[in-house]
Amino acid sequence: MRDHNKAFCRLAADHFECPGPVYEFGSYQVDGQVQYADLRSMFAGRDYVGCDMRPGPGVDRVEDVSATTIDDGAAGTVLCIETFEHVFEVRRAFDEVFRILKPGGIFLITSPLNFRIHAYPDDYWRMTPGCLRRMLQPYAGVVCGFQGDRSFPHTVMALAMKGPAVLDFGRRAASMVESYRGWLAQAESSLPLQEKVRRRVAQIYRSKGERRQLSAYYHAEFTIDQAAHIAKAG
Repeated sequence: MRDHNKAFCRLAADHFECPGPVYEFGSYQVDGQVQYADLRSMFAGRDYVGCDMRPGPGVDRVEDVSATTIDDGAAGTVLCIETFEHVFEVRRAFDEVFRILKPGGIFLITSPLNFRIHAYPDDYWRMTPGCLRRMLQPYAGVVCGFQGDRSFPHTVMALAMKGPAVLDFGRRAASMVESYRGWLAQAESSLPLQEKVRRRVAQIYRSKGERRQLSAYYHAEFTIDQAAHIAKAG
Protein backbone atom coordinates (compact mmCIF):
# COMPACT_ATOMS: atom_id res chain seq x y z
CA MET A 1 0.00 0.00 0.00
CA ARG A 2 1.23 3.47 -0.88
CA ASP A 3 0.64 6.77 0.92
CA HIS A 4 -1.64 8.27 -1.73
CA ASN A 5 -3.95 5.23 -1.64
CA LYS A 6 -4.31 5.55 2.13
CA ALA A 7 -5.04 9.26 1.72
CA PHE A 8 -7.70 8.57 -0.92
CA CYS A 9 -9.34 6.03 1.38
CA ARG A 10 -9.24 8.35 4.39
CA LEU A 11 -10.72 11.28 2.48
CA ALA A 12 -13.47 9.08 1.09
CA ALA A 13 -14.37 8.09 4.65
CA ASP A 14 -14.30 11.78 5.65
CA HIS A 15 -16.65 12.90 2.86
CA PHE A 16 -19.06 9.98 2.70
CA GLU A 17 -20.86 8.19 5.50
CA CYS A 18 -19.43 4.79 4.67
CA PRO A 19 -21.88 2.38 6.32
CA GLY A 20 -20.99 -0.78 8.15
CA PRO A 21 -20.17 -3.52 8.16
CA VAL A 22 -16.92 -2.79 6.32
CA TYR A 23 -15.33 -5.61 4.35
CA GLU A 24 -11.75 -5.16 3.19
CA PHE A 25 -10.52 -7.60 0.54
CA GLY A 26 -6.76 -7.88 0.33
CA SER A 27 -6.31 -7.11 4.02
CA TYR A 28 -3.25 -9.34 4.45
CA GLN A 29 -0.48 -7.10 5.76
CA VAL A 30 2.73 -8.15 4.02
CA ASP A 31 6.15 -7.90 5.65
CA GLY A 32 7.07 -4.28 6.23
CA GLN A 33 3.46 -3.05 6.14
CA VAL A 34 2.04 -4.50 9.34
CA GLN A 35 0.06 -1.72 11.08
CA TYR A 36 0.87 0.75 8.26
CA ALA A 37 -1.60 -1.02 5.97
CA ASP A 38 -4.28 -1.25 8.69
CA LEU A 39 -7.27 0.86 7.58
CA ARG A 40 -9.57 0.02 10.49
CA SER A 41 -9.10 3.31 12.33
CA MET A 42 -10.62 5.18 9.35
CA PHE A 43 -13.92 3.41 10.00
CA ALA A 44 -14.18 3.64 13.78
CA GLY A 45 -17.44 2.44 15.28
CA ARG A 46 -18.26 0.10 12.40
CA ASP A 47 -17.90 -3.66 12.28
CA TYR A 48 -14.79 -4.33 10.20
CA VAL A 49 -13.89 -7.63 8.55
CA GLY A 50 -10.47 -8.06 6.96
CA CYS A 51 -10.61 -10.66 4.18
CA ASP A 52 -7.91 -12.31 2.13
CA MET A 53 -7.28 -15.61 0.35
CA ARG A 54 -4.81 -16.67 3.05
CA PRO A 55 -4.70 -16.25 6.82
CA GLY A 56 -2.21 -13.87 8.38
CA PRO A 57 -1.79 -10.38 9.84
CA GLY A 58 -4.90 -8.25 9.30
CA VAL A 59 -7.06 -11.18 8.12
CA ASP A 60 -10.25 -11.99 10.04
CA ARG A 61 -11.85 -14.15 7.39
CA VAL A 62 -10.45 -16.16 4.47
CA GLU A 63 -12.43 -15.19 1.36
CA ASP A 64 -11.95 -15.10 -2.42
CA VAL A 65 -13.41 -11.79 -3.61
CA SER A 66 -14.33 -13.40 -6.93
CA ALA A 67 -16.41 -16.10 -5.19
CA THR A 68 -17.31 -14.96 -1.69
CA THR A 69 -19.50 -16.77 0.83
CA ILE A 70 -21.00 -13.44 1.96
CA ASP A 71 -24.76 -12.98 1.64
CA ASP A 72 -26.39 -10.62 -0.84
CA GLY A 73 -26.55 -7.07 0.51
CA ALA A 74 -24.59 -7.93 3.67
CA ALA A 75 -21.83 -5.33 3.24
CA GLY A 76 -22.15 -1.62 3.88
CA THR A 77 -18.72 -0.71 2.53
CA VAL A 78 -16.20 -2.73 0.51
CA LEU A 79 -12.52 -1.79 0.29
CA CYS A 80 -10.21 -3.18 -2.39
CA ILE A 81 -7.06 -1.10 -2.01
CA GLU A 82 -4.38 -2.32 -4.42
CA THR A 83 -6.08 -5.72 -4.56
CA PHE A 84 -7.69 -6.41 -7.93
CA GLU A 85 -4.40 -6.70 -9.80
CA HIS A 86 -3.93 -9.90 -7.79
CA VAL A 87 -7.39 -11.35 -8.62
CA PHE A 88 -7.41 -13.62 -11.68
CA GLU A 89 -11.22 -13.65 -12.11
CA VAL A 90 -11.33 -9.88 -11.91
CA ARG A 91 -14.60 -9.37 -13.85
CA ARG A 92 -16.33 -11.81 -11.52
CA ALA A 93 -14.87 -9.95 -8.54
CA PHE A 94 -16.56 -6.71 -9.64
CA ASP A 95 -19.87 -8.57 -9.87
CA GLU A 96 -19.38 -10.09 -6.41
CA VAL A 97 -18.69 -6.73 -4.79
CA PHE A 98 -21.85 -5.29 -6.32
CA ARG A 99 -23.85 -8.32 -5.15
CA ILE A 100 -22.77 -8.19 -1.52
CA LEU A 101 -23.20 -4.42 -1.15
CA LYS A 102 -26.43 -3.19 0.39
CA PRO A 103 -28.38 -0.36 -1.33
CA GLY A 104 -26.51 2.88 -0.70
CA GLY A 105 -23.31 0.93 0.00
CA ILE A 106 -19.86 2.23 -0.88
CA PHE A 107 -17.14 0.55 -2.94
CA LEU A 108 -13.62 1.98 -2.64
CA ILE A 109 -10.99 0.71 -5.07
CA THR A 110 -7.45 1.67 -6.02
CA SER A 111 -5.16 -0.24 -8.35
CA PRO A 112 -1.72 0.33 -9.89
CA LEU A 113 -1.29 0.89 -13.62
CA ASN A 114 2.29 1.97 -14.31
CA PHE A 115 3.86 -0.08 -11.55
CA ARG A 116 6.23 -3.02 -11.20
CA ILE A 117 4.98 -6.60 -11.07
CA HIS A 118 4.50 -7.52 -7.41
CA ALA A 119 3.40 -11.04 -6.56
CA TYR A 120 1.27 -11.26 -3.40
CA PRO A 121 0.92 -14.14 -4.22
CA ASP A 122 0.69 -13.25 -7.94
CA ASP A 123 0.04 -10.25 -10.19
CA TYR A 124 -2.30 -10.51 -13.19
CA TRP A 125 -3.88 -7.25 -14.32
CA ARG A 126 -3.58 -3.53 -14.97
CA MET A 127 -6.70 -1.40 -15.51
CA THR A 128 -6.88 1.88 -17.40
CA PRO A 129 -9.08 4.67 -16.03
CA GLY A 130 -11.57 3.97 -18.82
CA CYS A 131 -11.73 0.29 -17.92
CA LEU A 132 -12.35 1.01 -14.23
CA ARG A 133 -15.04 3.57 -15.02
CA ARG A 134 -16.84 1.12 -17.29
CA MET A 135 -16.64 -1.66 -14.69
CA LEU A 136 -18.45 0.66 -12.29
CA GLN A 137 -21.35 1.50 -14.61
CA PRO A 138 -23.91 -0.44 -12.51
CA TYR A 139 -23.44 2.04 -9.64
CA ALA A 140 -25.65 5.09 -9.15
CA GLY A 141 -22.78 7.42 -8.27
CA VAL A 142 -19.13 7.14 -9.25
CA VAL A 143 -16.05 9.31 -8.82
CA CYS A 144 -13.31 7.69 -10.89
CA GLY A 145 -9.88 8.90 -11.90
CA PHE A 146 -6.17 8.49 -11.95
CA GLN A 147 -2.94 9.88 -10.56
CA GLY A 148 0.20 10.51 -12.59
CA ASP A 149 0.92 11.26 -16.22
CA ARG A 150 -2.28 11.37 -18.29
CA SER A 151 -0.83 9.09 -20.98
CA PHE A 152 0.28 6.41 -18.49
CA PRO A 153 -0.84 7.08 -14.89
CA HIS A 154 0.70 5.11 -12.06
CA THR A 155 -2.60 4.58 -10.18
CA VAL A 156 -6.32 4.37 -10.92
CA MET A 157 -8.88 4.89 -8.16
CA ALA A 158 -12.59 5.23 -7.60
CA LEU A 159 -15.43 5.53 -5.12
CA ALA A 160 -18.76 4.05 -6.22
CA MET A 161 -22.14 4.13 -4.47
CA LYS A 162 -24.73 1.45 -5.14
CA GLY A 163 -28.15 2.93 -5.77
CA PRO A 164 -29.84 4.81 -4.45
CA ALA A 165 -27.09 7.42 -4.31
CA VAL A 166 -27.42 10.29 -1.85
CA LEU A 167 -28.85 13.44 -3.44
CA ASP A 168 -25.68 15.42 -2.76
CA PHE A 169 -23.36 12.75 -4.14
CA GLY A 170 -21.92 15.15 -6.72
CA ARG A 171 -21.17 17.80 -4.10
CA ARG A 172 -19.52 15.31 -1.76
CA ALA A 173 -17.51 13.79 -4.60
CA ALA A 174 -16.28 17.18 -5.82
CA SER A 175 -15.28 18.13 -2.28
CA MET A 176 -13.40 14.84 -1.87
CA VAL A 177 -11.56 15.41 -5.15
CA GLU A 178 -10.59 18.93 -4.07
CA SER A 179 -9.34 17.64 -0.72
CA TYR A 180 -7.35 14.88 -2.40
CA ARG A 181 -5.69 17.36 -4.74
CA GLY A 182 -4.86 19.47 -1.71
CA TRP A 183 -3.29 16.44 -0.03
CA LEU A 184 -1.22 15.74 -3.16
CA ALA A 185 0.02 19.34 -3.29
CA GLN A 186 1.00 19.18 0.37
CA ALA A 187 2.73 15.82 -0.10
CA GLU A 188 4.75 17.16 -3.01
CA SER A 189 5.75 20.36 -1.20
CA SER A 190 6.74 18.35 1.88
CA LEU A 191 9.26 16.17 0.06
CA PRO A 192 12.69 16.25 1.74
CA LEU A 193 15.18 18.61 0.14
CA GLN A 194 17.34 15.68 -0.92
CA GLU A 195 14.42 14.13 -2.79
CA LYS A 196 13.56 17.42 -4.47
CA VAL A 197 17.16 17.77 -5.67
CA ARG A 198 17.18 14.16 -6.89
CA ARG A 199 14.03 14.78 -8.90
CA ARG A 200 15.45 17.94 -10.47
CA VAL A 201 18.68 16.18 -11.42
CA ALA A 202 16.69 13.29 -12.86
CA GLN A 203 15.01 15.70 -15.26
CA ILE A 204 18.39 16.12 -16.95
CA TYR A 205 19.37 12.54 -17.72
CA ARG A 206 16.04 10.69 -17.85
CA SER A 207 14.18 9.97 -21.07
CA LYS A 208 11.33 12.25 -22.14
CA GLY A 209 8.75 9.72 -20.97
CA GLU A 210 10.45 9.24 -17.61
CA ARG A 211 10.65 13.01 -17.08
CA ARG A 212 6.95 13.29 -17.81
CA GLN A 213 6.16 10.50 -15.34
CA LEU A 214 8.25 12.13 -12.64
CA SER A 215 6.87 15.64 -13.07
CA ALA A 216 3.25 14.43 -13.12
CA TYR A 217 3.50 11.99 -10.21
CA TYR A 218 1.29 14.16 -7.96
CA HIS A 219 -1.15 15.15 -10.71
CA ALA A 220 -4.68 13.71 -10.54
CA GLU A 221 -7.84 13.90 -12.64
CA PHE A 222 -11.34 12.60 -11.89
CA THR A 223 -14.73 12.25 -13.56
CA ILE A 224 -17.92 12.29 -11.49
CA ASP A 225 -20.92 10.32 -12.73
CA GLN A 226 -24.29 10.42 -10.99
CA ALA A 227 -27.30 8.62 -12.44
CA ALA A 228 -28.16 10.31 -15.73
CA HIS A 229 -25.89 13.33 -15.49
CA ILE A 230 -22.14 13.56 -15.84
CA ALA A 231 -19.93 16.28 -14.37
CA LYS A 232 -16.24 16.73 -15.08
CA ALA A 233 -13.91 17.54 -12.17
CA GLY A 234 -10.51 18.17 -13.66
